[in-house]
Amino acid sequence: LATIVNELVESYGWAELSDRINIRCFTHDPSVSSSLKFLRRTPWARAQVEALYLALLRERQRQQ
Repeated sequence: LATIVNELVESYGWAELSDRINIRCFTHDPSVSSSLKFLRRTPWARAQVEALYLALLRERQRQQ
């Protein structure tokens, strides 16, 4: 999960990530550690983050 969050932040940055997935851990004082705590106990948010990560991987694969 940490790898997923780090990859998304690296690719999109916190601002765009919070636009794509509107959850408080991305919009208010974001950090990887606070995001991980929230995502580990919130299945619906984790599912959205994982779906965005899979979309990112598909997009990267198409560009190659």
